Amino acid sequence: MGLSNSGLVVPGAHGLGLGSLALAGHYGAVDHAEAVQLVRQAVDSGVVLLDTPDMFAGGRVRSIIRQAVASCRDEVFIVVHGPPAAQSALAGTGRGEIVDDCENALRELGLSHIDLYVLHPADGRTPVEEQMEELAGLVATGKVRNVGISGMDTDRLIRAHSVHPVAAVAVEFSLLRREAELGILPLARRLGAVLLAGRPLGRGILAGRITDTARLDAVDVRRTDPRFSAEALSSVQVLLRTLHEVAADLDTSAGRLSLAWLLLGGTDVIPLPSTRERIHLEMNLSAHRLRLPQEALRRLYEAFPLPVPAGERGEGAAD
Repeated sequence: MGLSNSGLVVPGAHGLGLGSLALAGHYGAVDHAEAVQLVRQAVDSGVVLLDTPDMFAGGRVRSIIRQAVASCRDEVFIVVHGPPAAQSALAGTGRGEIVDDCENALRELGLSHIDLYVLHPADGRTPVEEQMEELAGLVATGKVRNVGISGMDTDRLIRAHSVHPVAAVAVEFSLLRREAELGILPLARRLGAVLLAGRPLGRGILAGRITDTARLDAVDVRRTDPRFSAEALSSVQVLLRTLHEVAADLDTSAGRLSLAWLLLGGTDVIPLPSTRERIHLEMNLSAHRLRLPQEALRRLYEAFPLPVPAGERGEGAAD
């Protein structure tokens, strides 16, 4: 199983991967055993790609993934993001840091190799060429099979690809954040890279379950996200009203509709929804069965045109 110029050879029966932000506890407490069962259910249901950005989770997600796939390693495609964001932001990526991070990931995940290692967005200090040279060395040793890059910076992608083929680009992409269509997605396609669509439900906004932050868990990271301020949530209500109306006409949910729209992008666009709930996992995995009439698409494009400002955020996004 691997990547090719046409994207993932086996992207999964549903066209989706599994994000892990929710499993990292960013939206509230996570029971380890239940999280392991959720990942196993996803794999048993045909999910192949498992995204494991573990920068702030203290190894929690990697522990969950390791236990969940211990008996089915050859059936999944594991994505690792690095090097650790906190260190890179402070001092840049020192030579050897990516190798060290790779070794840590292999140990924590119990792997012999990483299917895809995705570089975090630029730290502003380390040339991407140096990072790619280090990753090329890891590919040569067999410890990393494919290399990806995170963020909307097209120049950085071109520079990275000039050193070693970039197999995947990880960015935030959803009805609320369509900027990828303007530059990074067309370029990725020209280079033969797939697009990993992080936060495909806008951290829950497009699922329609969040109207304010009062009901969010006390440790939920969305409480401090500018997009979840009262003003920001109020500003997207008109858009969400159209989304819900179209979903109702199709007898489906807003979240399922949002994922179905992304899946129209083709097999080289892989949404990575993240959830702690099995019922939401099942709903997400059914999105590929939804057929969108032209009239429904017209209404969605009218409500969510290019570009759609949706508040401030970091450059790269994994879930």
